[in-house]
Amino acid sequence: MALSLGARKINSIVGLDIEAATVAATEVVTNGDISLGRSGVAAIPPGATREGEVSDSEALSGAIKELFAEHKLPRNVRVGIANQRVVVRTLRLPFIDDDKELDAAVRFQAQEDLAMPLEQSVFDWQRLRPNPELRAEGKMDVVVVAARREMVGDLVRVVRDAGLRPVGLDVSAFGLIRALSKDTDGIQPVASDPAAAADADATAPAPVSQAKLFCSLGDNTNLAVAREGDCLFTRVSTFGIEGIAQRLAERRELTLEHARQWLGHVGVEAPVETVEGDPAIVQATRESLEDGVAKLADEMRLSLDYYGTQEGAVSIEEIVVCGPGAVIAGVPARLEQLLGYAIRVGRPPALAGLDAADAARLTLPFGLGLEE
Repeated sequence: MALSLGARKINSIVGLDIEAATVAATEVVTNGDISLGRSGVAAIPPGATREGEVSDSEALSGAIKELFAEHKLPRNVRVGIANQRVVVRTLRLPFIDDDKELDAAVRFQAQEDLAMPLEQSVFDWQRLRPNPELRAEGKMDVVVVAARREMVGDLVRVVRDAGLRPVGLDVSAFGLIRALSKDTDGIQPVASDPAAAADADATAPAPVSQAKLFCSLGDNTNLAVAREGDCLFTRVSTFGIEGIAQRLAERRELTLEHARQWLGHVGVEAPVETVEGDPAIVQATRESLEDGVAKLADEMRLSLDYYGTQEGAVSIEEIVVCGPGAVIAGVPARLEQLLGYAIRVGRPPALAGLDAADAARLTLPFGLGLEE
């Protein structure tokens, strides 16, 4: 559900994801099939963003411009937003079939539920897929998005100053859902007894399917609960892999780039005595990762607990992760142990030809480039 900027159907769109340390861009080509075009990742200057918002527009636009020039990426972009000045809510309303009436009802309810004046925001909404149980009660769910107009304007100016053409903005979590909700590992098994399934009462209401938690373990931690592609809940935590790297860098007086490399080299899987390198740095890296992964688990647990308090919350069947943290050895398994949920690393089929680290970082911008 992109926040429109006059977007139109385009065969090639670049999804642009801006985080604290890097910017990633993935061209998605739609011509009957969906395929991966050009892509690239680049570091951005320290301080160019702060908590997901633009803080140095010149530095950020320069980094984006260099990235697109180096990789010869097209100019049409859909940009992801992930910060505290974007609000996503699911509203439960009486069932309304007429779109104009529903729009009025959504805006009236949103004024009550969102901690943001609608006149100061870019606002959009979308019906969720019909829920047979809700429909029987004469109710429906609608997801609404509101983003501070000032923040959106700053981001659009940065993109345009980089020489690009923004054709849409999207909540990054929605791109995450699009990228991972149809990956090949997510195909549900067929019924073990087809004959019994065929004899089932076709008029019986379909059961409400379980939801999945999608999580990008990047510079920040971006989470989204979704059922059948519909976003039910989303939350952004400013703590992520970059925070772990920063703590390691300060502890051992390393550059951030070296600290990031040590995280990937050491991981949390192999015994520390078997990991090559300076024993003191290896030990400090392992301890930083252990503490950091525990904090990531706490952040994810907090989100799961809060989601569970929402009206009509659907049970979570599994957690699907992507992002740089997903390919640090042992991190997904440790999170699975700490959270008690099945966790797997997701990868869109279109990214199958990339190495694990590139696919992990490019998953979110790939989802941003996908059409609804």
